[in-house]
Amino acid sequence: MIDNCQTRCALLLFTLLTLAACNDTSQQRFANTEPVPIEVKIVLVTMFERGADSGDAPGEFQLWNERRHLDQIFPFQGEHDLHFNAESGILAIVTGAGTAKAAASIMALGMDPRFDLSSSYWLVAGIAGFDPEDASIGSAAWAEYLVDGDLAHEIDPREMPADWQWGYIARHTKVPFDPEKPTPRGEVFRINGSLAEWAFELSKDTPLPDNEEVAIARARYVGHPNARKPPFVLLGDNLAALTFWHGEILNGWANAWVDYWSDGDGEFVSSAMEDTGTIQSLTYLDKAGRADKDRLMVLRTASNFTMPPPGVTAAESLLQENVGYTGIDLAVETAYIVGSVVIDEILSNWDTYKHQIPTVTP
Repeated sequence: MIDNCQTRCALLLFTLLTLAACNDTSQQRFANTEPVPIEVKIVLVTMFERGADSGDAPGEFQLWNERRHLDQIFPFQGEHDLHFNAESGILAIVTGAGTAKAAASIMALGMDPRFDLSSSYWLVAGIAGFDPEDASIGSAAWAEYLVDGDLAHEIDPREMPADWQWGYIARHTKVPFDPEKPTPRGEVFRINGSLAEWAFELSKDTPLPDNEEVAIARARYVGHPNARKPPFVLLGDNLAALTFWHGEILNGWANAWVDYWSDGDGEFVSSAMEDTGTIQSLTYLDKAGRADKDRLMVLRTASNFTMPPPGVTAAESLLQENVGYTGIDLAVETAYIVGSVVIDEILSNWDTYKHQIPTVTP
């Protein structure tokens, strides 16, 4: 009786151990079949599309989609599905307009387990308003400083002290442009200046498109010699704000605000709505080991100016902007042309640039 009991116990133990071993083997087999994340070489960051993804008037995304054959579509719970080309390794995202949508979209992409973004270069390629003091419509600017135009204190200018030039002051300060400003906490981001300079040097002599309509528009900017030049490539910094501001007075504020937060090193050139949101998320993703923030490049191209020409009021000019930007078609074309110069160089030398961020050769 005891032998039979021992035999049954032994058989039960053997059965349990066999089942456990099978379970471990099944789990290991399941783990081995989990998909390997897709290596992405370039993340192309665009902010909007005007209509369809191809075949009509292009926004920031369409030319890339058509010409780079971004035919593999990944569903994405954001503004727009992701588009990818497996051969080139280019992945394109449309974030939606504004810092909030940009930050949310970049964070969602960065945490997406379908993609390996650890060595990816990130190229923001979008249109912007440009300061006519610095460049013309259709020009392209590579940024080093990204300054936030929203994170501040504000009072109505009609209630501000008589010795204040603007009713906008940095948080935790006493007067506009207080020299005793606190350590920035989102007001300014300095991205990889060496990479921006490399991109500029690589693309600065790129022939840019022009057209008669834009030439007529820029000729009106008497007293602004850079605004009247044909389009060109330059280095210039970006102010990101959710409010579409316009006019000579606010243009003066933008120059002063960028100068203030960059400690005099930056130069306001482009005004857009997203880039501080993009870099904020990349900063967090970098800390999490999901992306390398030092591989971000910001390219903005001029679709319009941030202030009117002489003889036109700010209100008149702004209302005309609402009808349509004079240089939007030129700007999206320029973004593709200039951005492609840099993308093609990186992809052609991927074995090097995957491990080493390019810099200007002395």
